Amino acid sequence: MSVRVLIDHRSNVQAARHPEKAHRPDNPIARKPDWIRVKAPNHPVYHETRKLMRDNKLVTVCEEASCPNIGECWSQRHATMMIMGEICTRACSFCNVTTGLPNALDADEPTRVADAVAKLGLRHVVITSVDRDDLADGGAKHFAQVIAAIRTASPETTIEVLTPDFLRKRGALEIVVAARPDVFNHNIETVPRLYTTIRPGARYYQSVRLLDRVKQLDPSIFTKSGLMLGLGEEKAELSQVMDDFRIADIDFITMGQYLQPTVKHAAVARFVTPDEFADYAAMARAKGFLQVAATPLTRSSYHADADFAALRAARELQLKKEDSVTMQAVRTDAF
Repeated sequence: MSVRVLIDHRSNVQAARHPEKAHRPDNPIARKPDWIRVKAPNHPVYHETRKLMRDNKLVTVCEEASCPNIGECWSQRHATMMIMGEICTRACSFCNVTTGLPNALDADEPTRVADAVAKLGLRHVVITSVDRDDLADGGAKHFAQVIAAIRTASPETTIEVLTPDFLRKRGALEIVVAARPDVFNHNIETVPRLYTTIRPGARYYQSVRLLDRVKQLDPSIFTKSGLMLGLGEEKAELSQVMDDFRIADIDFITMGQYLQPTVKHAAVARFVTPDEFADYAAMARAKGFLQVAATPLTRSSYHADADFAALRAARELQLKKEDSVTMQAVRTDAF
């Protein structure tokens, strides 16, 4: 039996969460298949993690996006903090984050985030944000300040940022890259054909170029992007997106099942089977990604610490192979 878990600690504002979707016809929420199972969050450490987030006055994407993995992750002290508030300037049809006019940035937030990272003892942390189209730099300086604060408070922690697309924010990307996160993640979310209905405020090629530019600026930073499946995409379209990713030298691809948050959100076109996810994972590995995560419950920050360790090991192995090929070529030329 599948379990649907919806976590929202701000229930008093739930009714006003998506005013832009209120006029839309209802999309009934389909019954989930047996392979999508999550445990209700009841572990003592889950409640400790939740208390720390509240004590530090932090927002998490785990709660805001109604992530099905929150019980598992928080029970292991893994929380993905969402900076710059809980109100987004975009209105994507798949997303459960509140849409509206955000509040001013909180200058003390980087310190509180860093304090939480240190208290949780995180080896690897994922920092994401809402879209802040209202800010001249899209929030890039705030990302850089958070990275710097974590480096000071917890120097051994590796840092992954999951950023907006910084659409029409000249120089914003460069600010975040200069702060040198270990992983730069930006989710493409779906295939280009579905952008007008699923991600109307974004531009597919802008998102791909963003990650391509990260590699141009600093090749040492790992790049990562994710896709939701089950929105009506075709296998050939996913293959083309993977090719676009590899042209942009993206290291890590994640793929997970889209789950509809409310009746006002985009409907699930179908539930992709675990076997299909395994096939897509094999396809991605064949195309040369250093790391692939593809299961129904995969999300960008799910098992991010273990995935980062595997990603780093894969790069080291790749560099050793390249060195071996180079040395062999040198020996051949010598003769």
